[in-house]
Amino acid sequence: MLPFLRQSFLYSLILILAVSCKTYQLTEAKPVSSSEKMVENLYFSSTEDYVYKCQMDIYKNHVSGILIIKKLNETTHRVALTSDFGNKLIDFEVSDNDFRLNYVLPDLDKKIVINFLKNDFQQLLKRKYPVSESFENKNAKIYLSKIDKKSYYLFFSKENGLLKEIVYTKNNKEKIDFTFDAKKPIFADSLNLQHKDFKINIKLFQITETE
Repeated sequence: MLPFLRQSFLYSLILILAVSCKTYQLTEAKPVSSSEKMVENLYFSSTEDYVYKCQMDIYKNHVSGILIIKKLNETTHRVALTSDFGNKLIDFEVSDNDFRLNYVLPDLDKKIVINFLKNDFQQLLKRKYPVSESFENKNAKIYLSKIDKKSYYLFFSKENGLLKEIVYTKNNKEKIDFTFDAKKPIFADSLNLQHKDFKINIKLFQITETE
Protein backbone atom coordinates (compact mmCIF):
# COMPACT_ATOMS: atom_id res chain seq x y z
CA MET A 1 0.00 0.00 0.00
CA LEU A 2 2.82 2.42 0.86
CA PRO A 3 4.45 2.32 -2.63
CA PHE A 4 1.02 2.92 -4.16
CA LEU A 5 0.49 5.97 -1.94
CA ARG A 6 3.92 7.31 -2.82
CA GLN A 7 3.17 6.80 -6.52
CA SER A 8 -0.23 8.52 -6.21
CA PHE A 9 1.38 11.45 -4.43
CA LEU A 10 4.03 11.73 -7.12
CA TYR A 11 1.42 11.72 -9.90
CA SER A 12 -0.59 14.37 -8.04
CA LEU A 13 2.50 16.54 -7.60
CA ILE A 14 3.39 16.24 -11.31
CA LEU A 15 -0.18 17.16 -12.25
CA ILE A 16 -0.17 20.23 -9.98
CA LEU A 17 3.17 21.36 -11.39
CA ALA A 18 1.97 20.84 -14.94
CA VAL A 19 -1.16 22.91 -14.35
CA SER A 20 0.66 25.66 -12.46
CA CYS A 21 3.30 25.92 -15.18
CA LYS A 22 0.81 26.32 -18.01
CA THR A 23 1.19 29.62 -19.83
CA TYR A 24 -2.05 31.53 -20.35
CA GLN A 25 -2.96 32.54 -23.88
CA LEU A 26 -6.04 34.17 -25.35
CA THR A 27 -7.86 31.99 -27.85
CA GLU A 28 -10.12 33.07 -30.72
CA ALA A 29 -9.36 36.74 -30.05
CA LYS A 30 -7.74 39.35 -32.28
CA PRO A 31 -5.86 42.57 -31.39
CA VAL A 32 -7.80 45.79 -31.95
CA SER A 33 -7.09 49.48 -31.54
CA SER A 34 -8.87 51.19 -28.66
CA SER A 35 -8.99 54.62 -27.06
CA GLU A 36 -9.49 53.09 -23.60
CA LYS A 37 -6.65 54.00 -21.22
CA MET A 38 -8.28 52.68 -18.05
CA VAL A 39 -11.01 50.12 -17.33
CA GLU A 40 -12.68 49.41 -13.99
CA ASN A 41 -14.31 46.65 -11.98
CA LEU A 42 -17.27 48.54 -10.48
CA TYR A 43 -18.99 45.58 -8.83
CA PHE A 44 -17.87 46.60 -5.34
CA SER A 45 -17.79 50.38 -5.80
CA SER A 46 -21.00 51.25 -3.92
CA THR A 47 -20.90 52.33 -0.26
CA GLU A 48 -23.86 50.03 0.44
CA ASP A 49 -23.21 46.61 1.97
CA TYR A 50 -22.74 43.71 -0.45
CA VAL A 51 -24.21 40.59 1.12
CA TYR A 52 -23.72 37.15 -0.40
CA LYS A 53 -24.29 33.52 0.40
CA CYS A 54 -20.77 32.07 0.31
CA GLN A 55 -19.66 28.54 -0.54
CA MET A 56 -15.95 27.86 -0.18
CA ASP A 57 -14.21 24.62 -1.13
CA ILE A 58 -10.57 24.26 -0.11
CA TYR A 59 -9.33 20.86 -1.26
CA LYS A 60 -11.74 18.47 0.54
CA ASN A 61 -12.98 21.02 3.08
CA HIS A 62 -16.30 22.82 2.55
CA VAL A 63 -17.22 26.06 4.33
CA SER A 64 -20.49 27.91 3.86
CA GLY A 65 -21.81 31.11 5.39
CA ILE A 66 -22.68 34.74 4.78
CA LEU A 67 -20.09 37.10 3.27
CA ILE A 68 -20.41 40.86 3.73
CA ILE A 69 -18.25 43.31 1.77
CA LYS A 70 -18.27 46.98 2.77
CA LYS A 71 -16.44 49.78 0.95
CA LEU A 72 -14.76 51.95 3.62
CA ASN A 73 -13.10 54.45 1.28
CA GLU A 74 -11.73 54.69 -2.25
CA THR A 75 -8.94 52.18 -1.57
CA THR A 76 -10.14 49.89 1.24
CA HIS A 77 -12.90 47.32 1.77
CA ARG A 78 -13.91 45.47 4.90
CA VAL A 79 -14.77 41.79 4.46
CA ALA A 80 -16.53 39.64 7.07
CA LEU A 81 -17.55 35.99 6.85
CA THR A 82 -20.03 34.52 9.32
CA SER A 83 -21.44 31.02 9.66
CA ASP A 84 -25.01 30.26 8.61
CA PHE A 85 -25.90 30.67 12.30
CA GLY A 86 -24.35 34.15 12.54
CA ASN A 87 -21.07 33.31 14.26
CA LYS A 88 -18.14 35.37 12.98
CA LEU A 89 -15.45 33.35 11.22
CA ILE A 90 -13.14 36.03 9.87
CA ASP A 91 -13.08 39.83 9.58
CA PHE A 92 -10.43 41.82 7.73
CA GLU A 93 -9.73 45.05 5.84
CA VAL A 94 -8.01 44.89 2.48
CA SER A 95 -6.71 47.22 -0.22
CA ASP A 96 -4.29 46.84 -3.14
CA ASN A 97 -1.29 47.25 -0.84
CA ASP A 98 -2.52 46.66 2.71
CA PHE A 99 -4.21 43.97 4.77
CA ARG A 100 -5.40 44.15 8.37
CA LEU A 101 -6.87 41.17 10.18
CA ASN A 102 -9.52 42.21 12.72
CA TYR A 103 -10.64 38.75 13.81
CA VAL A 104 -10.22 35.13 12.82
CA LEU A 105 -11.69 31.97 14.33
CA PRO A 106 -8.83 29.97 15.89
CA ASP A 107 -9.52 26.98 13.62
CA LEU A 108 -8.96 29.23 10.58
CA ASP A 109 -5.95 31.05 12.01
CA LYS A 110 -3.42 29.46 9.71
CA LYS A 111 -0.91 31.44 7.66
CA ILE A 112 -1.74 29.66 4.41
CA VAL A 113 -5.49 30.35 4.83
CA ILE A 114 -4.93 34.03 5.66
CA ASN A 115 -2.56 34.47 2.71
CA PHE A 116 -5.02 32.89 0.30
CA LEU A 117 -7.86 35.12 1.48
CA LYS A 118 -5.64 38.20 1.39
CA ASN A 119 -4.52 37.55 -2.17
CA ASP A 120 -7.95 36.45 -3.43
CA PHE A 121 -9.75 39.51 -2.16
CA GLN A 122 -7.00 41.90 -3.17
CA GLN A 123 -7.48 40.65 -6.73
CA LEU A 124 -11.30 40.53 -6.53
CA LEU A 125 -11.71 44.03 -5.08
CA LYS A 126 -9.14 45.72 -7.29
CA ARG A 127 -10.96 48.49 -9.15
CA LYS A 128 -8.74 50.29 -11.68
CA TYR A 129 -6.76 48.67 -14.46
CA PRO A 130 -4.52 50.65 -16.85
CA VAL A 131 -4.95 49.25 -20.36
CA SER A 132 -1.83 47.84 -22.05
CA GLU A 133 -3.44 46.10 -25.04
CA SER A 134 -6.94 45.57 -26.43
CA PHE A 135 -8.52 42.54 -28.10
CA GLU A 136 -11.93 41.24 -29.02
CA ASN A 137 -13.70 38.01 -29.83
CA LYS A 138 -17.25 37.45 -31.02
CA ASN A 139 -18.71 37.93 -27.53
CA ALA A 140 -16.42 40.31 -25.65
CA LYS A 141 -14.11 43.27 -25.66
CA ILE A 142 -10.93 42.22 -23.88
CA TYR A 143 -8.44 44.50 -22.15
CA LEU A 144 -5.01 43.42 -20.99
CA SER A 145 -3.63 45.27 -17.97
CA LYS A 146 0.01 44.72 -16.98
CA ILE A 147 1.15 45.68 -13.49
CA ASP A 148 4.66 44.58 -12.49
CA LYS A 149 4.77 40.80 -13.08
CA LYS A 150 0.99 40.54 -12.87
CA SER A 151 -1.36 40.63 -15.82
CA TYR A 152 -5.13 40.87 -15.90
CA TYR A 153 -7.42 40.04 -18.82
CA LEU A 154 -10.79 41.75 -18.41
CA PHE A 155 -13.68 40.55 -20.57
CA PHE A 156 -16.59 42.97 -21.11
CA SER A 157 -19.74 41.66 -22.78
CA LYS A 158 -20.50 43.16 -26.20
CA GLU A 159 -24.19 42.60 -25.51
CA ASN A 160 -24.57 44.74 -22.37
CA GLY A 161 -21.10 46.21 -21.71
CA LEU A 162 -20.83 44.55 -18.30
CA LEU A 163 -17.69 42.93 -16.92
CA LYS A 164 -18.14 39.16 -17.11
CA GLU A 165 -14.68 37.72 -16.43
CA ILE A 166 -11.23 38.59 -15.08
CA VAL A 167 -8.31 36.23 -15.63
CA TYR A 168 -5.43 36.97 -13.26
CA THR A 169 -1.98 35.76 -14.28
CA LYS A 170 1.45 36.08 -12.73
CA ASN A 171 4.68 35.46 -14.64
CA ASN A 172 2.42 34.53 -17.57
CA LYS A 173 0.87 31.67 -15.58
CA GLU A 174 -2.89 31.61 -15.02
CA LYS A 175 -3.63 31.91 -11.30
CA ILE A 176 -7.27 32.83 -10.71
CA ASP A 177 -10.33 33.04 -12.92
CA PHE A 178 -13.15 35.32 -11.73
CA THR A 179 -16.50 35.03 -13.52
CA PHE A 180 -19.48 37.30 -12.89
CA ASP A 181 -23.20 37.20 -13.58
CA ALA A 182 -24.68 40.69 -13.36
CA LYS A 183 -27.50 42.95 -14.51
CA LYS A 184 -25.98 46.19 -13.17
CA PRO A 185 -22.42 47.56 -13.44
CA ILE A 186 -22.05 48.06 -9.66
CA PHE A 187 -23.45 44.74 -8.42
CA ALA A 188 -22.69 41.14 -9.38
CA ASP A 189 -25.62 38.78 -8.78
CA SER A 190 -23.21 35.86 -8.52
CA LEU A 191 -19.48 35.31 -8.66
CA ASN A 192 -17.23 32.31 -9.10
CA LEU A 193 -13.57 32.42 -8.04
CA GLN A 194 -11.57 29.46 -9.33
CA HIS A 195 -7.88 28.85 -8.59
CA LYS A 196 -6.00 27.21 -11.42
CA ASP A 197 -3.05 25.80 -9.49
CA PHE A 198 -4.81 24.82 -6.24
CA LYS A 199 -8.08 23.05 -5.48
CA ILE A 200 -9.75 26.20 -4.16
CA ASN A 201 -13.11 27.52 -5.32
CA ILE A 202 -15.26 30.32 -3.88
CA LYS A 203 -18.84 30.93 -5.02
CA LEU A 204 -20.95 33.93 -4.05
CA PHE A 205 -24.70 34.28 -4.57
CA GLN A 206 -26.71 37.47 -4.08
CA ILE A 207 -28.75 37.90 -0.89
CA THR A 208 -29.31 41.66 -0.89
CA GLU A 209 -28.94 44.03 -3.81
CA THR A 210 -27.59 47.57 -3.80
CA GLU A 211 -29.49 50.30 -5.57
